[in-house]
Amino acid sequence: MTVSMLAIFNYQKSSSSIVSSTLYALRTNRRAREVLGDEIYFANKIPWIWGEMNQLHGRIDIQFWVKGTRAKALMRFHSQRKTRMGYFETLEWSLKTEDGQTIQLLQSEGADPFQRTPVNSVPGQQIV
Repeated sequence: MTVSMLAIFNYQKSSSSIVSSTLYALRTNRRAREVLGDEIYFANKIPWIWGEMNQLHGRIDIQFWVKGTRAKALMRFHSQRKTRMGYFETLEWSLKTEDGQTIQLLQSEGADPFQRTPVNSVPGQQIV
């Protein structure tokens, strides 16, 4: 019974919009593609998502294994909403390779790919 419950909760995490967004952002991030290669997806057929996804209380801190055509790495995504009606701020988005090297992905592209942008924004325009 307990194993079934854990599997159901993990399935909900793996099919969430947060996980889908981080995978998409990995596929479009230049530095992640240099490290992992192309065809970035979960490293296992049945992925295990570790950590907390609590959007109601403003806390997301997850990690899971990903792989590409070149390498495999543990992706970590940590984001938090400081006020009840505020926006989420990404605190960490990184890859830890199998040899122990940590690559910070937020610094490689300059801007937070998960930042809120208005519908009619101009590409490259910073939101204040």
